[in-house]
Amino acid sequence: MEALAWLSTTPVAAALKASGTLYLVVNAAHILSIGLIVGAILPLDLRLIGVVRAAPIAAIGPLLSRTAATGIVFAIVTGLCLFSVRPQEYAQNPAFLAKVGLVALGIANALVLHLRSGWRMAMSTDSATPALRVQAAFSLVIWIGAVLAGRWIGFI
Repeated sequence: MEALAWLSTTPVAAALKASGTLYLVVNAAHILSIGLIVGAILPLDLRLIGVVRAAPIAAIGPLLSRTAATGIVFAIVTGLCLFSVRPQEYAQNPAFLAKVGLVALGIANALVLHLRSGWRMAMSTDSATPALRVQAAFSLVIWIGAVLAGRWIGFI
């Protein structure tokens, strides 16, 4: 808990606490980052599942994957900034803990998906294996759950 107490005294935390405008900008950047993640992952997962077939996987897969990865990096950076304002409170919030767990699970799932041969095969054949489809469906559930948990934070 000492690390959490220290985090709330960092220059970033102090600046966010002192400036409502800065907090608003960082919060908006966090929301935009989440939009990048969900806006990229959902269509990619729907394409892998086979619900959407408008574009070849090889054409959209790399772009959407990189877009989601960029969103994840920015969401983590801005999320850590926001967390620093009230770290002890957030660390005890079950919705926050669920969100962090789901984000970690979503990142792990994406890494495994991209490292498996099914991803490379889908890129070359424009067809996802049943295992890849299940993993994409799991991804949808994870990321939608992370968004819901994030919204839930303010209600607990």
